[in-house]
Amino acid sequence: MQLTAWSKDLRVTAGGSGVVSHVGAALLRMLADRAGLTAALSAGLARAGRWPVHDRGRVLVDLAVMIADGGEAISDIDVLRHQREVFGSVASDTTVWRALDEIGAVQSRRIAKARAAVRARMWQLFGGPPAARAAGRDIGTGVVVLDIDSTIVIAHSDKEGAAATYKHTYGFHPILVTCDNTAELLAVKLRPGNAGANTAADHLDVLAQAIGQVPAKHRRHLLIRGDSAASTHAVLDWLHEQDSKRGRRVEYSLGWSIGEAERAAITALPTSAWSPAIDADGGVRDGAAVAELTGLLNVAGWPAGMRVVVRRERPHPGAQLTLFEERDGWRYTAFVTNTPTGALQWLEVRHRAHARVEDRIRCAKDTGLRRLPSREFAINAAWCTAAAIAIDLIAWLQLIGLDADLAKAEPKRLRYRILHTAARLVHGQRRRTLRIPATWPWAEQITAAFNRIAAIPAPG
Repeated sequence: MQLTAWSKDLRVTAGGSGVVSHVGAALLRMLADRAGLTAALSAGLARAGRWPVHDRGRVLVDLAVMIADGGEAISDIDVLRHQREVFGSVASDTTVWRALDEIGAVQSRRIAKARAAVRARMWQLFGGPPAARAAGRDIGTGVVVLDIDSTIVIAHSDKEGAAATYKHTYGFHPILVTCDNTAELLAVKLRPGNAGANTAADHLDVLAQAIGQVPAKHRRHLLIRGDSAASTHAVLDWLHEQDSKRGRRVEYSLGWSIGEAERAAITALPTSAWSPAIDADGGVRDGAAVAELTGLLNVAGWPAGMRVVVRRERPHPGAQLTLFEERDGWRYTAFVTNTPTGALQWLEVRHRAHARVEDRIRCAKDTGLRRLPSREFAINAAWCTAAAIAIDLIAWLQLIGLDADLAKAEPKRLRYRILHTAARLVHGQRRRTLRIPATWPWAEQITAAFNRIAAIPAPG
């Protein structure tokens, strides 16, 4: 068997023409233009009396496209820049550095305003956001679910704001809010590595930013999910105030630390108080049960209507238990919610669906957030904003342009199959045509996506 026969007649030379790669990146660039994002960012970043060679809105969109395409360093913009026949004029890495350096607090607010306006238009094109789901069923008609969590970004060199983290690593500790309905990254706040996991001010800041990104007509019913780091007096009181606003329902489902009072309440629970838990596909989960602790706890001083729900489960082999848990062999977790009705099993499995935020964070790290390019904190914060735009573009592409498994594919797979596709560029009849090889398995899906994006009405 000739295992190397395939390469015997293969020669590689430079100097080819008419062939381009990363064709799928043009999908994202076109989507940004057709959605109105490029124009909105251009208007927001314009400065009186300044006419740069490269429009700053165009530069930020191109950077976001590069990040979505897998770029991890600003110099990777050359992948787009050296394919001028497809992408036209693209800024150099020096210009991108300069553009990021120009983004301060005022520019960040303008970028957020532009993103929110374009998001409202995109959600209108979608016919509203898809329903968020848990245990095989919709969480609720019109309910927009926001998941808040923080993560660690490792720094491999000395950078402004990098510090020792609570996980005994060195880097940054950003906090993010994702939309579970659409997989968009609504808000991200870059923080030093030693920032506290339960810092209320940071939670309130990023939650306010995220809610501001939700189109006004879809803010009427929100569900905020998070872990116990968000269960502070300040955050819960603020969420209670938001829920009290006329015409708005803000529910929360946040992890809750189990202390001495909770352990005493769990001990006092009768066997009849426990109900079988539900697993992710809606069936009964063996070896797990839920119960309510609210009536056995002193919740004075906490927001009215707050309920405490506890879950117990037989631990996995090797799991570490507390001394309290070792007494009966159960592992306990708890959460709080202000949802007044619904079976405890449903409320608990709805809360556990918050775990999807870990997948969102992993994908975000695959899309720009794993490596921060600069020694300067402000430039890295601006990079995070560009990464959030990149994640939104991918989410919109999947919602409006792709079907079947590609509509749910993670960024790495999407790049491998769609974004990094090569094609031949043909000129004729005053047009440019990208011809994707007919043998490419996803050629039809790419073509259909281009047609769908081209059909988006131009912004008014």
